[in-house]
Amino acid sequence: MTAQLRRNAVLFVLISLLSGFGSTTMSLVAGIWILDLTGSSSWAALAGLCVYAPQLAGPWLGAVLDRLPRRPTVIAVNLMLAAALVSLFAVRTADHLWLIFLVTLAYGVSYVLIDAGETALLPQALQPAQLADVNGWRSSAQEGTKLVAPLAGAALYAWHGGHIVAAVSALMPILVAGLYAALRLSRVAPGPAHDQPTRRSGLAILRADPTIRLTVGLAATAIAMSGFTTAALYTIVTTDLRLPATFLGVVMSAQGAGSIVGGLVVGHLIARRGPLTVGIAGTALFAAGCLIRCLPWPSATIAASVIAGIGLPWTVVAAVTAVQTHAPAAALGRVAATANTVMFSPIAVAVPLGAAAVHLGGRPAMAAAALICLVAATAVLRRRPARQATTGGTAALSTTTGTDPRPISS
Repeated sequence: MTAQLRRNAVLFVLISLLSGFGSTTMSLVAGIWILDLTGSSSWAALAGLCVYAPQLAGPWLGAVLDRLPRRPTVIAVNLMLAAALVSLFAVRTADHLWLIFLVTLAYGVSYVLIDAGETALLPQALQPAQLADVNGWRSSAQEGTKLVAPLAGAALYAWHGGHIVAAVSALMPILVAGLYAALRLSRVAPGPAHDQPTRRSGLAILRADPTIRLTVGLAATAIAMSGFTTAALYTIVTTDLRLPATFLGVVMSAQGAGSIVGGLVVGHLIARRGPLTVGIAGTALFAAGCLIRCLPWPSATIAASVIAGIGLPWTVVAAVTAVQTHAPAAALGRVAATANTVMFSPIAVAVPLGAAAVHLGGRPAMAAAALICLVAATAVLRRRPARQATTGGTAALSTTTGTDPRPISS
């Protein structure tokens, strides 16, 4: 890796660290702040809805992004997000609640635009062979912030209230904007040989390419099942194992540790085996974690969380890398945003379904999630293209030309 490419890789990891810290901190504190102002858990929960609702507009926002210069747009979005966060200094009473909701909505829109923009910028900053590694490092960085940011946010809020958290969170996108400006980009992003039909929608391009379609479908399935099993995990810990609810903190930390490890090794695996194989393996690992959580021992629950923590990021990194290396360069914004919508938005349905299913018990819900993931992994294994591209060079960018039936669900 040349000095310039190494520099760009470091900048992208720093971007993930800073943006992950700021967003995770503010996401937690927004709910606490609303709860303190209103005393209502329902109002506090709506803050999360504002963050995720813009994901449904992902294909449209991605198409807008493709019509604009990507780096200036991403920088501008970060600076506007910082300005929105500064507006929280005006919050004093419940009458100012609308400002917090407005900022959480701004976070949601920025997530869509920045994620899509960054996905499109990475191929302009790195060689195809480095994309999987850097995507994995970014995933580890983001998971690492989740171990620290909630504690930091809660401590800051307890010390000086929501305003100090807003100030720290506003500083993060300003620093991130500076890091984006420091990137050294090539004039044209590398793209596959079929770079011509860029007027097609992101969904049409996603459906037409089997590697993108199948890999995104696997990630969508695993992510949906992670939401479906949330209530089941709570039930297994507190009812089946008869442990205090605080044990969930240990479980989440174990999953976070697994995610960090998984992110560090996934790039090497994608380079050797291709994104589709890694997506299949990640989905199967997540299914294994669900099954192991059915065992009646606390140690098994912790081990299962580590395994699930490795598998889930593998599916996401594989899908992101498939988009970067197989989508037309001029359409990367809309394809990335559409892929994010397919992967993440159906979790809004999976979570309440899981909450209803848990009335049959935590372990049946876990077993059902494992079965769905294994069926999806097996189906993709049987229908994957005969020649699966890796990310090791330019050949990886021109080997997918057919169209397969689509198993996209989340």
